[in-house]
Amino acid sequence: MTTARETAETIRAARRPEDLFGSAATDSTSRQAARRRYHRLAALVHPDRVEAVDAQLASAAFTRLTELYRRWLELDEADFEVTGAHGRYPVGKLHALGSVADVYLSGSDRVVKIPRRTAANRLLAGERNALRDIAATADEHEWLRPYFPELIDTVDHVDSATGEHRTVNVLAALTDGFVTLEDVRAAYPAGLDPRDYAWMHRRLLRCLAGAHLAGWVHTAIGPANVLVHPRLHGIVLAGWSFATRPGTPAAATLKSLDYPPEIRDRVSPATDVYLAHRLMLTMLGDRAPAPLRAYAHGCLQTDPRLRPEAADLLDEFDDLLDRLYGKRRFRPFELTKGK
Repeated sequence: MTTARETAETIRAARRPEDLFGSAATDSTSRQAARRRYHRLAALVHPDRVEAVDAQLASAAFTRLTELYRRWLELDEADFEVTGAHGRYPVGKLHALGSVADVYLSGSDRVVKIPRRTAANRLLAGERNALRDIAATADEHEWLRPYFPELIDTVDHVDSATGEHRTVNVLAALTDGFVTLEDVRAAYPAGLDPRDYAWMHRRLLRCLAGAHLAGWVHTAIGPANVLVHPRLHGIVLAGWSFATRPGTPAAATLKSLDYPPEIRDRVSPATDVYLAHRLMLTMLGDRAPAPLRAYAHGCLQTDPRLRPEAADLLDEFDDLLDRLYGKRRFRPFELTKGK
């Protein structure tokens, strides 16, 4: 059986995209074959899927694999499309990589999310259900809408070469001006100024309150799944593939996240509250003042029944900010200023 270490060595030895994916694509069959090859390799070296002993090696290999695949896709612009209930969608350049699925550009206003393995079909189906319920809830509570991705269409795609089925989601593109908290963390490795993170966390709490109102628990709140629009002070919680109904075990877990004890038993809105405040401490690092750190730890209690609800935390968080920093002011945020 091929191991993560062996796969990483294969990727490291590749000097050009063709070494892994063959000659430049000339038709959709070639592109699908390369896509399958990429999916197989990515599944073996994704940092969230390997043992800790191989995590560093796998992370470097995953980054290199992604770079080579991007370059291979740019060698040729042959069209590949998927067909949904409401239209046909070209699958363009690779835009982002998730834990179980990849996101491709589709025109200027949409993205196509394709699972790397058929085993993840159920997770993409769960994302569909969560986003549909959230959209229905937003029809009654309009304030919810800006905090979530918009599901445009769904595709049940069959690979013409292998006959494998893929559950594909078409989403509104969140590519213009958005970055991830992972990008922000990379720009501020010593920790983000708490006054900048304050508006991000406040919006994340509103997002969680809305998700819980719709009857879903995200369960994967980490830096890669929180999108930030620095100029507009926007927050979108993406990555709903692991979304789970309260009262059931998490649909899946990530090795990169520090989960609360109930994650494999019965998740609840309190699970997301835990993850959001673990994320806060990660983003602030040593720059978190003692009162803010105490506030976060109050949301990290082992017993989920002792954690406050997201909606109730909004006023508490505002009061804490008033005590720490006084009257609220708009703070322009530039991603590059901390580099």
